[in-house]
Formats: sequence, C-alpha cells, structure tokens
Amino acid sequence: MDGMNSIAIVGAGPGLGAAVARRFGREGFEVALFARDRGRLDMLVGDLDESGVRARGFVADVRRPQELAGALERAAGEVGTIEVLQYSPVPHRDFMRPVLETGPRDLVGPVEFSVYGPVAAVQQVLPGMRRLGRGTILLVNGGTAVVPHTERAGTSIAFAAETAYGHLLHERLAGEGIHVAQLVIPGAITPGHARKDPAVLAETLWGMHRDRQGFRHFADDLDG
Repeated sequence: MDGMNSIAIVGAGPGLGAAVARRFGREGFEVALFARDRGRLDMLVGDLDESGVRARGFVADVRRPQELAGALERAAGEVGTIEVLQYSPVPHRDFMRPVLETGPRDLVGPVEFSVYGPVAAVQQVLPGMRRLGRGTILLVNGGTAVVPHTERAGTSIAFAAETAYGHLLHERLAGEGIHVAQLVIPGAITPGHARKDPAVLAETLWGMHRDRQGFRHFADDLDG
C-alpha cells in the first residue's frame, strides 16, 4: 500500500480539517480523519465523499496516547502509509485560565493535549515515513505558541513545549527527507477572511508540505 499517499488529520472538524482534507484530496491523497466523536466524523466523511475526496474516520482522544497511536496504526493499514501528519486539535476552553489561577492540575490537560498527543502521533507514524523515505509533520497552533498570554496560561505553556518538540524534530529529521513545520494562526479561524479562511489556511498548509521551507510559518500578523 506504500504506493498511495495518505494524510492523517488529528483533530479534524468541519472547518480547517475538512478544508485540508479537500486540498490534499485534490492532489490524490487518501485522507484519515481523527476526532473523539464518531457522529461528527461520519458527517465529515460523507461531505468529503460528495466532493470526491476519499476519507475515513477514526475515533481517538488525543489525551489518550495509546488510543491515538492505535487509531493511527489502523489508519495506516486502511489508507496506506501515512506520509503527512497534521496535528491540529482545538484546545478546550478550560485550558485557558489566568496564570495566577493555574495550578499543577490545571496543566495536565493542556500538556496531554499539546505534548503527549503530538509525541504519541509522531512516534507512531515516523517508522512508516522512514520506510517511504519522505514525510511531512505539520503542527497547527494559536498565537500563544509565540506570544504567551497571561489570561491563557495552559495553552501558552503547552504550546511552547509543543513548539520546542517540533523544532527539535525539524532539526533532527531534515536530513532524512522528513519535513517538520508549524503554522501559527493568531486569533480565530474566520470564514471569508483573506488569510484565515479555512480554504486559505489549507492552501498554506499544502504549500508548507510542498515547499519544505523552514520551521515556523504565520497565517497572519500576530497582532491581527
């Protein structure tokens, strides 16, 4: 099955995830979508199917590393070796507490979400990418990955750790033909926005996969 290209989109929803699935699908990629809710996945797969994109949905909670790794392993068996991994789940609201109200337990969720999840996913897909001799890992984060925010401490701290992990991977894997990059999206993904519409962001992510330039990319100006 190594002849087929496939993309795994972890944290797939009707906005960015669906747009990325369409963009890579247009290039002939098989698509594996990962989310917690089977109903939402089925709807997404149905919508994509209508637009001619072959997609399959896999239930996984990114806060359960073994569950996520198992789902990625099943996906590789069904859609072919995963050549592109996009890690882009939307953080929970309760991760975004003011820094002085953030205790040790408040950081468990964000760290599971933005550190253990990506590490589990990367460890699972990396052997396949190495067999292919190529691969792309795309991390999608909010603006607090770059400029920490006192009112959103959990994501600020966890995104910083995810960024460091991605940067280390970028340096370590570049020589093997595996490109690791981060897209920072300041503020909200906004339909109709010149730079933050889901389809525009999907085009940006496709370009990052294709052009393989540098680690960090910005969807928009940080103050925007």
